[in-house]
Amino acid sequence: MKAAVVREHGGPDRLVFETNFPDPTPGEGDVIVAVKASSLNYHDVFTRRGMPGIKVPMPAIMGLDVAGEIAEVGPGVTGWKKGDRVLVDPINRVEGGLMGETVHGGLAELCKARAHQLVRIPDGVSYADAAALPVAYGTALRMMVTNGHVAKGEKVLILGASGGVGVCCLQLAKLAGCEVIACAGTDAKAKRLQELGADKTINYIEKDFMKEIFAMYGKPTRRGSGTDQGVDVVVNYTGGDTWVNSLKTLKVGGRLLTCGATAGYAPTEDIRFIWTFELKILGSNGWMRTDIEKLLELVQSGKLKVLVDKVFPLSEAREALRVIEDREVFGKIVVAP
Repeated sequence: MKAAVVREHGGPDRLVFETNFPDPTPGEGDVIVAVKASSLNYHDVFTRRGMPGIKVPMPAIMGLDVAGEIAEVGPGVTGWKKGDRVLVDPINRVEGGLMGETVHGGLAELCKARAHQLVRIPDGVSYADAAALPVAYGTALRMMVTNGHVAKGEKVLILGASGGVGVCCLQLAKLAGCEVIACAGTDAKAKRLQELGADKTINYIEKDFMKEIFAMYGKPTRRGSGTDQGVDVVVNYTGGDTWVNSLKTLKVGGRLLTCGATAGYAPTEDIRFIWTFELKILGSNGWMRTDIEKLLELVQSGKLKVLVDKVFPLSEAREALRVIEDREVFGKIVVAP
């Protein structure tokens, strides 16, 4: 089969398109999925580069998010048949493992998955839209709803709002009735975020987002009316030099939601703001199967839009990952074998 393969960690050139990679064969409890769409995530960049403490078996086929059609049903599989439209939950919650990292993922014509990882794709939801959901939108749902409890009337600042997680966070906050301030690196992205529902936008390349928040909502203090100044929630999954300034924008009792550290996992810290303003730092890691099912329902009903920026052929998987690595994306990047 054709596949985009990593045989050793390193830079972009380590992701190589191969035309004769061995086809997967199903074992007990397995299905073979003919891949119709696989969406990429920044996690795939880390997998290609190599991550401390995580051993990736080589050769590796990346692509955590996989949607397609069942091509073959292995022994012992019930409830599924050839031709069923399925989305694969990337996390194997029974035996352990992660699609596109510890086991082969979706950057190939065929993908082997455990039957218990399959989620049926509802009518009216495309393969590309389904493939965009688990990692980015699933993480966003857990961060905003399950752990973050964003609520009507709250002011929510989203950093990196134009990425796959960010565009979903924006929509979930608006569905909850929040006022959303979305940050992006270009005016063009900021304009698209307004079209998606952002109440206000900040170009963080041209302006200091912390100072902009102070100008909009006041500088938080512990006294008088200052206790209600600032924002209720900051979504920050970039880390790096945005971390402390995010804390400074939060009102007394505010919440900082995080699910990653794409700009650096060891930022300068100032814990004085945490205890002085009684802030809450809430981490989210992954999603549950029920989150994926809920997202599919929201997409099918039209309440949630899936933002697929570009669709690349499998032969251009390296370029697809570069677009994510260089942050030239609004929403999700999909590879369609």
